[in-house]
Amino acid sequence: MSAKLRSGYTTGACAAAAAKAAAALLLKKKRKTRVDIVFPDSTVVRFPLIASSVENDQAMAAVIKDAGDDPDVTNRARIEAHVRLVPRTERTGPQVIVKGGKGVGMVTKPGLAVAVGEPAINPVPLKMILLNVTDALKEHNFPADQAIVVTIVVPDGEALAKKTLNARLGIIGGISILGTTGIVRPISADAWTATIRASMDVAQANDVDQIVLSTGRTSERCVQRLLKPPEEALVMMGDYLDFSLKEIRRYRFTRIHVATMWAKLLKGAMGHGH
Repeated sequence: MSAKLRSGYTTGACAAAAAKAAAALLLKKKRKTRVDIVFPDSTVVRFPLIASSVENDQAMAAVIKDAGDDPDVTNRARIEAHVRLVPRTERTGPQVIVKGGKGVGMVTKPGLAVAVGEPAINPVPLKMILLNVTDALKEHNFPADQAIVVTIVVPDGEALAKKTLNARLGIIGGISILGTTGIVRPISADAWTATIRASMDVAQANDVDQIVLSTGRTSERCVQRLLKPPEEALVMMGDYLDFSLKEIRRYRFTRIHVATMWAKLLKGAMGHGH
């Protein structure tokens, strides 16, 4: 019997852990080696810290992402949160402000879950950061006339992003802070199908009417030479033919080009959806 694959944690969960640890350190001035954070399903998970520091009104904490047995590009990446205190301009203004720093990509194209001009910190990770930092503030009686700025940093994020499809999606300068549950399921289709869906979202938002579904980069390059489509039209579907063809019904594209080698083309023609 094969061993069960080990699950891990998303970049979003790691960012939330680093942010809560940094906030607690800033307010209490006492270093810890671990931090407990709340996940979207209300479970509590403990993260070890690999580094932390505090000076005056600024603090930093860092964790190493453990993706379990999933072959994730960001596995073992260092994810940091830098926090600082600022005056709260209005009593009704936010008390926790989240920003993207070095190694966190910036969104430059419409169609994603994050608006153009914002750091690529997806909605669920953003909520996790806000929730857990707010918990830290409550634990330490944070004054109402102050706010805390949280900046997420991934030191190797720009280099890691080159191994992803971020640039094609319009995410420039680093990785995305992702996750919907906080958990990375090993060898899961979720990450790939989410990228396919995001690629289609970007294509439609940029008024592309014909898209290219390709099973690999070699096939895609051939179509690029023949048709010269805009970059937003390229959707790397890998082996997820059935998913892609069903998903595409939700969009307004007028024509679909499928780019693949002969063997996979025959498999598709024979009814194999994957």
